[in-house]
Amino acid sequence: MHKLRFVLLFCGVVQHARGRFILPYVPDVVHPPVPDHVSADASINNFVYKQKPLVQLILLNYTHVLILPVLFVQVRNATSQVGEEIIEPELTPGLFQGDMALTNEFYNYWRIGIRWDIFPDKLWKNGTVPYVISPLYEPSELATIIKAIRTINFMTCVRFVPWNGKSKDYLLIWPIKYPKGCWSFVGRFGGAQIVSLQAPDKRGPNCLGTEGRAIHELMHALGVFHEQSRWDRDKFVKIHTENIIPRFKANFDKQSLDNTTYSFEYDFDSIMHYGKYFFSKEKGKPTITSKHPGVETLGQRKAISKGDCLKLNDLYGCLKNVRTRRKYYNICNFMGL
Repeated sequence: MHKLRFVLLFCGVVQHARGRFILPYVPDVVHPPVPDHVSADASINNFVYKQKPLVQLILLNYTHVLILPVLFVQVRNATSQVGEEIIEPELTPGLFQGDMALTNEFYNYWRIGIRWDIFPDKLWKNGTVPYVISPLYEPSELATIIKAIRTINFMTCVRFVPWNGKSKDYLLIWPIKYPKGCWSFVGRFGGAQIVSLQAPDKRGPNCLGTEGRAIHELMHALGVFHEQSRWDRDKFVKIHTENIIPRFKANFDKQSLDNTTYSFEYDFDSIMHYGKYFFSKEKGKPTITSKHPGVETLGQRKAISKGDCLKLNDLYGCLKNVRTRRKYYNICNFMGL
């Protein structure tokens, strides 16, 4: 039996090796099954999952806490076996396109081309996003997350603000142990909403090597999908299905109908675009290439591109007002990658 550090759980207050902190309120939820290997101790696992899901904690590796305050969703492309090694930071087995959690209803909206003007309740009200950051991150990891948040706050009219304990809807930025990886819900789902940013370890992915991966998942939480899934993508890129790992071919699906309006041109440099070799079954064989001469590199996880910046500002109405439109166009043009 593993020796576990002392944890006091009382009315949402946890005494942890890294200090005392208050866990935010988590509404009643239904949890997906967690495999045995996730738990540090079977008896702890059995005890925790018999409790009411206000707050459920599992101690892992002496200091890590697993918290799953998320709605169970039927996810697409669940072809990978539980426990399979994650080969990409943005590949969490069972999640849509590797890093997005969607309900069946929302998946169907995506397929026909979701229009956020029809579903404004899925965006964050007034562009304000309350958040809680896990105390489990190391200082350097926390700095990366804060840098990502400040970048979005500076380049757009969206405002990430520390959760005040009162807001019903907020993000929980947490190093989830299962399902591990870099992933998020898309748009505002209501209540406590996970953005999983895995801290680096020997077996898992590193979501915090650069601020770009954190920005990528935060943009999902704001309502942004992958760039290469646009319905018109075949005008700009070629998908090499013969080079894709068979069980991940569905990750390259695109929206089927022209029901979305794109005010901006296709963005090869988007932080939301797949890389050239994502999900390749053989090293050096591309899965997606540009149809435009001179464009060799696809996607990146370094910084918000000019296109990302403009799309996010447009999504949240930052470009409607003449004064703010000029401000954010200038910021995107000068600061965007």
